[in-house]
Amino acid sequence: MRLDGRVAIVTGAGRSLGRAYAFALADAGAAVVVNDVDEASADQTVAQITERGGRAVASIGAVGSAETAQALVDAAHRSFGRLDVLVANAGVLRDRVLWKMTDDDFDAVVSSHLRGAFTCGRAVASYLREQGEGGRIILIGSPAGQFGSFGQTNYAAVKAAVVAMARTWSLELARAGITANAVVPVALSPMTATIPKYKEVYERYLAGEPIPATYRHDNALGTPEDVAPLIVWLASADSQEVTGQAIGIGGDKLTLYSHPAELAAEYADGGWSAAGIGAAWRSTFASRAQPSGPPVRNGGTR
Repeated sequence: MRLDGRVAIVTGAGRSLGRAYAFALADAGAAVVVNDVDEASADQTVAQITERGGRAVASIGAVGSAETAQALVDAAHRSFGRLDVLVANAGVLRDRVLWKMTDDDFDAVVSSHLRGAFTCGRAVASYLREQGEGGRIILIGSPAGQFGSFGQTNYAAVKAAVVAMARTWSLELARAGITANAVVPVALSPMTATIPKYKEVYERYLAGEPIPATYRHDNALGTPEDVAPLIVWLASADSQEVTGQAIGIGGDKLTLYSHPAELAAEYADGGWSAAGIGAAWRSTFASRAQPSGPPVRNGGTR
């Protein structure tokens, strides 16, 4: 699947998942604007893309501000003359349980993941609408945003929000031929290495060992490179009818997530009393209530 002639911005592309996305897009023929807060990492990604025969430039800055977002768009236009794709991947973690999470912990994650996706999405959408040839906006979610995650109030909240943002943008940008989707990746990375049950397998992965098949299948846990083909497909002409979706990928598993839906409903003429709500809960709703946290797979969580 080729992306020749297309130009993509990938935020947080200095390492791990973002770097894998940038490599895959470049290998498919796209020119890439590589963003990262760390200049050395961004330059290394650009150098490796160039060594592989691709085209890339670096644009350094922490996402979140309108200025950084506009600088990314300007870099694409100045270097390659156009823009087609945004992959809003950059973000940080500040994991703590609710009663220990500080305002700074919360704000850092919101600024990078959510505000960064918003400001970059706004700048890219404005450019694409003026360019008049459609385009692709790909936001990066997480299972934490779908199910909740212990110790990740900030991260789970922003990852749920980016999925809602993609669905909203899919409506607002449809007439301009711009699709907006969320990718929900599961992959070994410095972020997943902070999860105790994945620490050992991550260390073995860094040492060159293959990821056990049980992790790839039952936990949908693979490499960053396992996620990258979904980014390429969503950036391609083949996915032009796909918008407003949350699509998960990891290891050997590809997933389509549902939109939130009503599970059950009851009616009371004239409105509800507290006692009536309690009775309805026990008779109709309790059996449909959904647990928090990722689904259990073979005695463990994803």
